[in-house]
Amino acid sequence: MNPSNSFFGHPRGLATLFFTEMWERFSYYGMRALLLLFMVGSIDDGGMGLDVKTGGAVYGLYTMFVYLLSFPGGWLADKFFGLRKSVFYGGCLITLGHFCLAFPFTESFFIGLLFIVMGTGLLKPNISSLVGELYAPTDQAKRDAGFSIFYMGINIGATIAPIITSFLGEKINWHYGFAAAGIGMLFGVIQYKVTEKNLGNAGLEPTKLSDPILQQKREKTFRSGLLIFGLLLVVFMILLLTRLITIDPISVAKFSVYAIAGSVLIYFVYILTFEKLNTEEKSKIKVIAMFFLASFMFYAGYEQQGSTLSLFADRYTDRFIGSFEFPAGWFQTVPAGAVIVFVPIFAWLWVWLAKRKLNPSTPVKLSMGLIFMGLGYLVMMGGSMIIVAGNKALPTWLIFTYIFHTFGEICLYPIGLSAVSKLSPKRFGGQMMGIWFMSLALGNLVAGLFSGEFEESAITANPQLLVDLFQRVVIVMLVSGGLVLIVSKRLKKLMGDIH
Repeated sequence: MNPSNSFFGHPRGLATLFFTEMWERFSYYGMRALLLLFMVGSIDDGGMGLDVKTGGAVYGLYTMFVYLLSFPGGWLADKFFGLRKSVFYGGCLITLGHFCLAFPFTESFFIGLLFIVMGTGLLKPNISSLVGELYAPTDQAKRDAGFSIFYMGINIGATIAPIITSFLGEKINWHYGFAAAGIGMLFGVIQYKVTEKNLGNAGLEPTKLSDPILQQKREKTFRSGLLIFGLLLVVFMILLLTRLITIDPISVAKFSVYAIAGSVLIYFVYILTFEKLNTEEKSKIKVIAMFFLASFMFYAGYEQQGSTLSLFADRYTDRFIGSFEFPAGWFQTVPAGAVIVFVPIFAWLWVWLAKRKLNPSTPVKLSMGLIFMGLGYLVMMGGSMIIVAGNKALPTWLIFTYIFHTFGEICLYPIGLSAVSKLSPKRFGGQMMGIWFMSLALGNLVAGLFSGEFEESAITANPQLLVDLFQRVVIVMLVSGGLVLIVSKRLKKLMGDIH
């Protein structure tokens, strides 16, 4: 490779994808820092004036669909658009969605959310696949290193976004913050198209059938389906804009919890009962089911960063530096910043322990993730006791909570993701990865619903409720982590030759 045509020793196309993903994460995390605060904010201050239960339900549905729509987004790329076009179309939809949020209308707000989740569903899974296509199948070491660089782009975008969008949104005008997120994504789209040539032939074409006649029929069916979907979407938006239909977010969110959980349960029962799996494969599927539960529990706690903990930062935290009160959304920079700092340390630690044959097994690491999550909320109980005493909490309570949560994510997310990819029977690899991401979707949804318990008037009347609510999370996380730890040896045995 010519050094002048490389990006840190990698294909130049990695730079294209690095900056596209950086700006996409800028838009997503910039949006997330504002979303719930805007929805429950006073109308007099430019907010929507929703009650916390409704706002939390909308937040949960939004973050849930971001993950759920990755599945059809990946399918559309594989069958029809190709990876390259899917990333571009997704970026355009996200940009359009953010600019819809820039207008001060309730109807344009919800239409904007719809565009963003559809765009993220197209962009998010397919840009990662594009990274993989830049490398030869035999170049695994460089491929892994390329993904590490790509991962840094994600966290750089997530770190800087809340600083800009929260200042504009909380200090000047909420819609300026949403517009800034859109401008970030627009930069990403422009950069992507200008440097797209660096991707070579990666992701240019979708997977095509060997029979050209069948391929033509499939494309014709797809175009008809896309047209019908577009017409239905336009009708839905017209009905929404004219207020001929109304949606109850709380009911939809609660129904979605049962729908997702029930679908996953039915899927695992079907796979174990009706698919022709040998004993070893069945054992590994059972382990994946346990990992799904652990991941769901973890993200039900972790994703409260943009809901419950965001409300705590806004209402109960002393954010003054001298005479300047910094925006509540600035706390959202801590988790991504902590990832940048601590991931290399944990990577070194796992290697150091492995050399001494002390490296924890995958199930133990997953239990550590849940335990770190519980410890983070134990810190929040301490901060809540300050509120009970009649004072505001210092920022350090939230900062240490986020650091514990980051430790938990480092232990659980990459380890679990890798384990699922290795445990899955080859013919079910894509489906099992989809199940893993459904655990994140379900966790996001539950996190949004739980934030509805943080009703300000009730906590003002009885501040002890704040302690009790965080205590519930502590108990759930520590008990879950303890149970995974107890059965870790059994899980390790079921994993067979996978470590």
